This record gives sequence, structure tokens and C-alpha cells, in this order.
Amino acid sequence: MVSNRRQRDTRLAELEMQGGSMASSTLTRPRTLGEYTSAAWSSDTRYDGLDVVIGAIAEGACRIQALVRAATLANVIGTTGEINVQGEIVQLLDMAASNTFVNFLSESGRVAAVGSEEIEETVAVGHGPQHNYIVQMDPLDGSSNIDVAVSSGSIFGIWRREAGEPFSDESLLRPGNEQIAAAYVVYGSSTVLVVAVENSVQGFTLDPDVDEFMLTHPDLRLPDRCSCYSANEGNFKKLDGPTQKAFTALRDKYSLRYVGSLVADFHRNLLKGGIFLYSGDPATPNGKLRLMYEANPLGFVVEQAGGAASSGAQRILDIQPERLHQRTPLIIGNKDVVEQTVSIMGGEQP
Repeated sequence: MVSNRRQRDTRLAELEMQGGSMASSTLTRPRTLGEYTSAAWSSDTRYDGLDVVIGAIAEGACRIQALVRAATLANVIGTTGEINVQGEIVQLLDMAASNTFVNFLSESGRVAAVGSEEIEETVAVGHGPQHNYIVQMDPLDGSSNIDVAVSSGSIFGIWRREAGEPFSDESLLRPGNEQIAAAYVVYGSSTVLVVAVENSVQGFTLDPDVDEFMLTHPDLRLPDRCSCYSANEGNFKKLDGPTQKAFTALRDKYSLRYVGSLVADFHRNLLKGGIFLYSGDPATPNGKLRLMYEANPLGFVVEQAGGAASSGAQRILDIQPERLHQRTPLIIGNKDVVEQTVSIMGGEQP
């Protein structure tokens, strides 16, 4: 542990020196995640202890990115043989990621409960007054693509818990508009952590030499122009008439860019401008994505970045959840294009 800390300090000092040697005297090394959160949130009581929660997510992400990169070598590609609450076969990596994040969040001393897409019931991890956050997560989005080296990620929604608030599954069924923060991680050519609070979205990139996230994408906002759409065109014939019309309108104006990992598609669209669409169909009228673990967190992020998220019927963040593992259609991205798409589908504007 001491040697790792020394290695980190040496690496940060090297970055400082590199920055100082540049022609511009104002160019310095990027701030670390901890430096940013301490400076940005320390004076706001709403975020008391949130830096610790985000730090726990970052620690877990460091562990998971290493596991993902070595998954084939470590022989952790494959299934556990079990079926999760979603009726899906559990991947070994899914369960490893879920357990890892539950452990780190539990050890943070700030989290009261953790809900996971992979676990039927929410896990209570703390009952004291200092345990003032509830985290809902998709621990490893896109895990089925890892064996072919496609990007995957993790998604987190964070709600405040008031001291003394009773704990039950019912108390966890809170709409996305009550989130205090949200975050996601992308495990790709680099490991990126994006953190959102009210009116602020910040992107951090992992320096693998020291397992430290550095601020590389400050103050993220969606570009004014939508450049692409992300949708599974293979489902087109299964869709109802209005949704097919919406697909056709997007196809006529934008290029198709579809990875198949929600978090990877969302991250590209956040940086480049775009819309992601996963609607319901006769087989899955309520869609496939999870409201609490995927749609709410990303809906919060996109709104803070100037975008919008809708189920096709209403704003994602206004949906009152009825079940922890509830599913929803999702239309998310540039606000004007989301509104146009929802209008074609005949839904309420987000």
C-alpha cells in the first residue's frame, strides 16, 4: 500500500513537471478526482460525504477494469449457471462486479443501501446517521460483449437518505428527479468515469500507472448538433407504426452508430452529439432497460449536460417506480431530437 502511494505521488509529480515545462505557464497536470470533489463540493452541505461515495465507486472501477481486461486470461468469461431476477443467465463478471461495488460502497461508511441489477433485493449496508446515501447500480453493463473486446461499463444512481429515515424496498422506490448525483464508468481503450451533480458533468480518465482518475473532460455539455442515432435496427419490423416512423425519421437525417452496450453508446453520444433509442415491442412492451439502474442515472446525467430523456410517454426522471427491477423504454440524447422523436411517437414531451 505504501509503495503504491509513493508510486502515485511520484507519477503526479512527474505530471506537474511536464505541465510546468510547457510553453504556457498556466498548463499544469489535470486535477485528480479527489482534488476536484474536495474543491467543488466541500462548501455545499447537500453533498456532505458524496466525495467518499464517488471515491468508493472509483476504487471499485479500478478493480473491475483490471478484471475486464484480463477476463479471458483469468478464465472468468462465461456464466454462473444461475438465473437472475431479470430472468437472464448470470455472467461470472456481472456477479464479480456487483460484489466488488457492494463491498467498496459498504466500506465507505456513507452508504445506507445498495441496489444492484444482479441482486433481487436491495442490500442494507449501514444504518447510522452518517449513512446518508442510497446507490442503485448496473454493475457491469454490456458484459455479454466482453469476450469480443467491446466496451462495457458500470452505471450508478445516487439518492440522499435523511437521518432516521426507515429503510424498506418501498422507501427505495423514488423517482429519478430526486437523485442527488449519478455516475458511470466506461471500460474501453481507456477507463473513463463521468460524474454528474446539479448543473455539472465532469469526465475523468484513469491513469493506470497509479490507479488515479484525472479530470480530462471538465464541464461536459452535449454538442448543439446531433450527429448520429443509436438503435437496434434489427428490431424494426417488430415495432409499432409510430415507432417505425420515428426510426425512419432518424435514419433519414443521421448516421447509425450502435455498439450494443448502453453505456458505450451513451458516452459517445454525450461527447459527439446523438440520440439513443430502445423502445418497447410486442414481446417486451415495457422495453428492456431498467429504470432504477440504467435509465434514471443516465437520464440525470444527460439533463445536467443539456439533453433530455423520455420513455416515449413521459420524462424518465418523472416516472414513479413501482418495482426495483422495473423496465422502461428509453429515448435519450440531444434535447431537440429527443423531443422530435417523442412527438412522432405521440408521447408527452420530456
